[in-house]
Amino acid sequence: MFDLSGKTALVTGGGRGLGLEMAKALAGAGAWTVINGRTGQGLEEARKRLHGDAIEIGIAAGDITRDAPAIIAAAVEKTGGLDILIHAVGERDRRGTEAMEPHEFAALLNIDLTAAYTVAKTALPYLRRSAAGRLIFVTSIAAFAARAGDPAYTAAKGGLAALTRSLAVELGADNLTVNAIAPGWFATETNAHLAADPALKAFVDIRIPLKRWGRPEEIAPAAVFLASPAASFVNGITLTVDGGMTVQM
Repeated sequence: MFDLSGKTALVTGGGRGLGLEMAKALAGAGAWTVINGRTGQGLEEARKRLHGDAIEIGIAAGDITRDAPAIIAAAVEKTGGLDILIHAVGERDRRGTEAMEPHEFAALLNIDLTAAYTVAKTALPYLRRSAAGRLIFVTSIAAFAARAGDPAYTAAKGGLAALTRSLAVELGADNLTVNAIAPGWFATETNAHLAADPALKAFVDIRIPLKRWGRPEEIAPAAVFLASPAASFVNGITLTVDGGMTVQM
């Protein structure tokens, strides 16, 4: 039920962090997987890391906010098709409303929300040709819970969860499922300094029932599940992977 042999996949933002872990998991489950990132050098380093784990992947460099058609075409050329698309690109700007100008707010929405729509629209003809297409967005627990001083990211991720539901309804007739993954606090390269900060330990102990940060590889099973035949009747959900953070009062 979780075998992806014979499937083809593209993971945007797959050169590091959670995107790389999801790409690694898809490839490990049998999918011929291509990762995307802004720089070829970073992608080559990721490919070498996975090659050391006996996992082979392809790369397609480019800025997904500008080059979505070329990136998706390159991935399809390498794999021969597209069954699974995981869109894991995202940025954060932790400035509050008084500090952020409207054009800056719009710029973050473009990266975190509009780009996701563009990627989905561009990939749609390829995913429709699949016998069981899978479109998976990576949103955030910020889609459901807000912190002060984070309006743009919260709005973008909330919009991405809503876009997931909308596309799931619109595209279900094409035998194409659309779902999302909402990660909580994961100790990725980007967050390593925060995960190591003793001052945050008390907060983690209170707010996360498992009383720890997530390990990056713990996101992988969610991606494999949503991409696999096991999730053939799962459509329009956002699967939260956060150690229970958003359900604790």
